[in-house]
Amino acid sequence: MKIQQNNIPFYDPEKSYEENFNKGPFGAFTDGEVLTQESITTYDFLGHKVATPFGIPAGPLINGRFVKAALDKGFDLPVYKTVRTRKYACAPWPNVLAVKVVGDLTPEKGALGLIADHHYEAPIAITNSFGVPSFDPDFWQKDMKEAVAYAKPGQIVIGSFQGTTNADGDIKAYIKDFADAARLVKETGAKVLEVNLSCPNEGTAHLLCFDLERTQHVVSAIKNEIGDTPLIIKIAYFKEQEQLLKLINAVGKLVQGISAINTIPSKIIDKEGNQALPGEGRAISGVCGAPIKWAGLEMVERLKRLREADDLDFAIIGVGGVIVPQDYTNFREAGSDAVMSATGAMWNPFLAQEIKSII
Repeated sequence: MKIQQNNIPFYDPEKSYEENFNKGPFGAFTDGEVLTQESITTYDFLGHKVATPFGIPAGPLINGRFVKAALDKGFDLPVYKTVRTRKYACAPWPNVLAVKVVGDLTPEKGALGLIADHHYEAPIAITNSFGVPSFDPDFWQKDMKEAVAYAKPGQIVIGSFQGTTNADGDIKAYIKDFADAARLVKETGAKVLEVNLSCPNEGTAHLLCFDLERTQHVVSAIKNEIGDTPLIIKIAYFKEQEQLLKLINAVGKLVQGISAINTIPSKIIDKEGNQALPGEGRAISGVCGAPIKWAGLEMVERLKRLREADDLDFAIIGVGGVIVPQDYTNFREAGSDAVMSATGAMWNPFLAQEIKSII
């Protein structure tokens, strides 16, 4: 089934990152219509009142214009795209492709290879490969500060960040860079911060959230820097329960929120079987959209059980495959304190309004 043509994605996959950054957003995010909040301060989220615990995770809201448009359309918890302490280039175009998945996308299925092209169909599934680009803080601090201030009562802009390795791979400098990034984000006035631990552990072949010792050092350094400001960690899908348990034991008392999941890493190929995304290190790329909903729900349920078992109080933010309002309901019933949608929101800018109409 084709995606409805009237729902133009607010981030245009057919345009470069730079063109999206300079000219976006697109579609209904540009119509100027602002959703009027009929009720506010109805849900508590990390000590703040929000109209609806629903938003857009780090990724598609690439600058303040995108964040402001999301706020106008009723996404009450938008995340300003992950930033760094220094400028970092985007991976070559294309950065987003449609992928063909039948049923749920398991890690095993992803390892076999998924065919990708430019034909987006429902139920929507995409791969995204950007490399976590960033402008210098001289730009993004001012831009984020304006976006944070734009939030209306019942809305919170969350600032996402991550560290960057130096050329020499110095681990202490890498950890310090996370803390420095957190300080720079806090200076914008963001009331809630999110650290991206679902990115590659730079200098290794693994995701940072799977390196438990380094994750603990990173989170401790960040909390020492930002104090009482709530910190969310963004993590990937954990296949092994024992590894997830060890993560909670390491940082469960340090963090105020855990967001899961990011994507399911998969081998991305074209119809001839060749690497679909050009460039070194892009044979494997994260897949998001409808086929990963099962993983997001499963992680929410597992995190809830671990939270209860250890009498912890971190918030759970459910992400992954939230395409229609019922998906939001499913995540809330599974135990998430808040829910976010990236792919679903990109192709349906009215998703927040639709969710508000059923709760």
